Amino acid sequence: MTIGKSMLGEFDQEMAGTRKTLERLPEQKWNWKPHDKSGTVGWLAGHIATMPGWITMTLQTEQLDYAPVGGPAYEPPKMENRQQILAEFDKGVTEARKAIADASDADMLKDWTLLAGGQTIFTMPRVACLRGMVLNHIIHHRAQLTVYYRLLGVPVPGLYGPSADETQSAADAAAN
Repeated sequence: MTIGKSMLGEFDQEMAGTRKTLERLPEQKWNWKPHDKSGTVGWLAGHIATMPGWITMTLQTEQLDYAPVGGPAYEPPKMENRQQILAEFDKGVTEARKAIADASDADMLKDWTLLAGGQTIFTMPRVACLRGMVLNHIIHHRAQLTVYYRLLGVPVPGLYGPSADETQSAADAAAN
């Protein structure tokens, strides 16, 4: 089994949980944020939605300069509602899953570099980038989004078992 194929179970589980989280995005609170230094709910969900696409890009390139000298900076797609967020996420997940499944071990072990203005931010094997800079990054921001949901009164989905909201619902149903 290749490195990529060994990652698919984890990838599928994390993407299913992430989609479940994005499905609860409260559009009426799109511009809400818990602090002046925080991103809005809509921005955070959009950021998460684009990350699966980073997997495909990482496996198809050797580097990315997100702010090249003399060139345009990386611009994420503009999304304005839950439907656009889910469409972007689903597209990225489908493409990423295929890229992971098709990657050889040599592809996974090849170095990939992130640059900003021509300066190296990091270089690491693609597999480390996929796990550390993409999957862990998605999980990190998904957790932030669930905290936003808690503050907004949006039921938090269970990701590794029932959440407090799902447990409470089950307890309420059992009591009736």
